[in-house]
Amino acid sequence: MENKTYYDPKTKNHDINSQNTNKPNRLIHEKSPYLLQHANNPVDWYPWGAEAFQKAQRENRPVFLSVGYS
Repeated sequence: MENKTYYDPKTKNHDINSQNTNKPNRLIHEKSPYLLQHANNPVDWYPWGAEAFQKAQRENRPVFLSVGYS
């Protein structure tokens, strides 16, 4: 795995059953400030790309697309 830039989240998500902080999701490796805002969400987000579409097709699920907001 290549060395990625450290990201210091502004908020921490906690497991309701413990005091442990959740691990960041795969968005932690993105460069977009918008995507990095969601890197510590307790959602298994995928950035736009083949991996997301392959998983959706394999699991016969729709793709939920977020286009951001301002």
